[in-house]
Amino acid sequence: MAAKQHHHTEKHFTASEVVRDLVIGMADGLTVPFALAAGLSGAAVASRVVVVAGVAEIAAGAIAMGLGGYLAARGDAEHYDAERQREVREVRELAREEEREIVQIFAQYGLDREACKPVLAHFHQDHEAWVDFMMRFELGLEKPQPGRALRSALTIGGAYIVGGLVPLMPYMLIEGWQPALRVSVVCTLIALALFGAAKSRFTGIGIVRGAVQTVFIGGLASAAAFLLARWISS
Repeated sequence: MAAKQHHHTEKHFTASEVVRDLVIGMADGLTVPFALAAGLSGAAVASRVVVVAGVAEIAAGAIAMGLGGYLAARGDAEHYDAERQREVREVRELAREEEREIVQIFAQYGLDREACKPVLAHFHQDHEAWVDFMMRFELGLEKPQPGRALRSALTIGGAYIVGGLVPLMPYMLIEGWQPALRVSVVCTLIALALFGAAKSRFTGIGIVRGAVQTVFIGGLASAAAFLLARWISS
């Protein structure tokens, strides 16, 4: 009777750059406009004022966040290109020193120079692979994806807008700041809980813990803004 073969499937998740951008944009989009709306409500202003200020903040926040994501991604790409050019020169001009660094890398896994000889011989024949190896294992740098900067800007900015509309929508649809505030609080806390639970899927923490953390942070910021505005207006 043939022995059963058990197939082991490893389940790992590495949060992609797109997911990180969504988290950044959505987190700020839910909390900052929510805190602004709560703060203005604390000053007992009209719902129209909250909507106008909220839309202006969402527009400014989305542009600022998107631009920040764009510049960060461009900076990463420029840093990678500069380091790669340096490695190309070192492989060509300082081959012995680069060999020593390769041996040091493999020594962490219990391999000596003798065991590394086939790898070193191959790298001398393929400088492109040599540079790729040094970029990843010596410097810990991955090649940025083409168009990453623009995608990052659009993703962060778009997520900010979507998140910001959640606390603001009740003020657009409901007359009076008090009922609008109550609905906004409920909608935003639910959205924060769902967002925190979804984010925990990518960060590896528990769903409940992720939801509670996100709700606590967003609620604390909004409560502080509301009470401060209430105190100043009084």
